[in-house]
Amino acid sequence: MDLHYEIPGDDLAHAGEASSSVKKILVQLGIDPARIKKAAISMYEAEINAVIHGGGGRADVTIDADKIVIRIIDSGPGIEDLELAMQEGYTTASDEIREMGFGAGMGLPNMKRYADELDIQTEVGRGTVVTIVVYFHQQEAKQQQ
Repeated sequence: MDLHYEIPGDDLAHAGEASSSVKKILVQLGIDPARIKKAAISMYEAEINAVIHGGGGRADVTIDADKIVIRIIDSGPGIEDLELAMQEGYTTASDEIREMGFGAGMGLPNMKRYADELDIQTEVGRGTVVTIVVYFHQQEAKQQQ
């Protein structure tokens, strides 16, 4: 199953709609709730980052019998120092975004924590592609780590 979502830029009122939709589909498919949680949290974090930092973008999601693959693609400014950005608490979010309860510097660390596989391709001035894989069966997830 292939799903595609547009992620609006700078529109926190609609941020999270794609990950919410995917979560509902996974529930309907009868996926283990623990696996749904991993997919939903990691996708939500990537989606919010695309809204806040990437000016929006798109989410391409593939669901098969064994796993979900989530690709969040934006054409934003890219991440200057990925290693630094992966540190808990590091943020480049504006004061306004932080006052709204976002931008605490946990997005990338949470993606890493909840994804079975995480790949981030970023280029300054060109954007970022985040690929998240969550396996539906515990054994496969352990083998991949």
